[in-house]
Amino acid sequence: MKRSVALTGVLLFGLVSLLGDVIYEGSRGVISPFLLSLGASAAVIGAVLGAGEFLGYAMRGVFGAISDRTGSYWGLTIGGYSLLVAIPLLALAGRWEIALVLVIAERLSKAVRTPARDTLLSHVSRGMGTGKAFGIHELLDQVGAVLGPAMVSVALLISGKFESAFAILIVPYLLMMAVLIAARKKLGRATRFGRKREASGRGIESRFKWYSAAVALNCAGLVPISLILYRAAALGMLTWVIPLLYLGAQAVDAVSAVGAGYAYDSVSRKILFIPFALSFIPSIMVFGGTECVIGSALIFGVVYGMQESVYRAAVADLTPLGSRGTAYGIFHTMYGFGFLVSGTVFGIFIDGSMWNAAIPYSLLMQALAMLLLAWCLRD
Repeated sequence: MKRSVALTGVLLFGLVSLLGDVIYEGSRGVISPFLLSLGASAAVIGAVLGAGEFLGYAMRGVFGAISDRTGSYWGLTIGGYSLLVAIPLLALAGRWEIALVLVIAERLSKAVRTPARDTLLSHVSRGMGTGKAFGIHELLDQVGAVLGPAMVSVALLISGKFESAFAILIVPYLLMMAVLIAARKKLGRATRFGRKREASGRGIESRFKWYSAAVALNCAGLVPISLILYRAAALGMLTWVIPLLYLGAQAVDAVSAVGAGYAYDSVSRKILFIPFALSFIPSIMVFGGTECVIGSALIFGVVYGMQESVYRAAVADLTPLGSRGTAYGIFHTMYGFGFLVSGTVFGIFIDGSMWNAAIPYSLLMQALAMLLLAWCLRD
């Protein structure tokens, strides 16, 4: 794969993800206070959003296997992105139950598209390094994650209504679909796979599966950003300021992702130990006052940026191309299971102000995760 073609592919996929994140991340910064305003509790938000995350991640295993067996990487990518329309439709939700259904529908859309998209990205980016490719992709992704909360914050400041903030996201949705269709025409030949593909799952080593288990433990001990924002709302932070806190986390995420991606290619996979170790910090700071909650969000951004770049790059390096859609499906399923556990457990901890239980829990999860990671990378 020529470097110029690889760079074009990474930039096009990055632009699609940028617009997609304007939609998704723009809404994510206000989902928790929106549900709070509709009467949902922290336990409900943590458990149901965690379940939605898990469903979205678990179904990636199914759609990853489908993408490998059918070779329909582009079809699943385009179909998955089209389902993001669920977010603008939140403007029509008047009950927290309806809103949660739409949020879960958006999570399902990510399940459909992500394994296929990541496989296309890993294929088109050959020749420039997987760490750099996923780092640049995540950087562009996070530009959207910064623009989205900024748009929503301005909409809330002007209108004071959540419905207006969600409705405005139809604009980036239409732009995203236009760019995605153009990318398909531009990169069709460069992303053409050979007719002979390995059977789904063949060639995936047990070491990769243990790596996915280590990631699951890491996520299980990391407080999710939705509960960090819930804590900010519960402490009395102004509604229009909360998306800006989320924006700050995404800005840190962008810098962390690209830096970690370049370090991954030049140093080694041992850089994975850094986000594992850092995950304990935001999980404890979230129980403090406003300043601690702000710090928790920013450190979460550092960890999440590395998860979205080097964690995904490691999947490409540990698995063969013919089974990579399946591999990404397995990886994301374990990743989502970790955040299902995290959302449920930390939701209970936050409702009960159980910081004294959160400390040993998070320490245990990260210690076990790093032991597994050390075993996976031992050679």
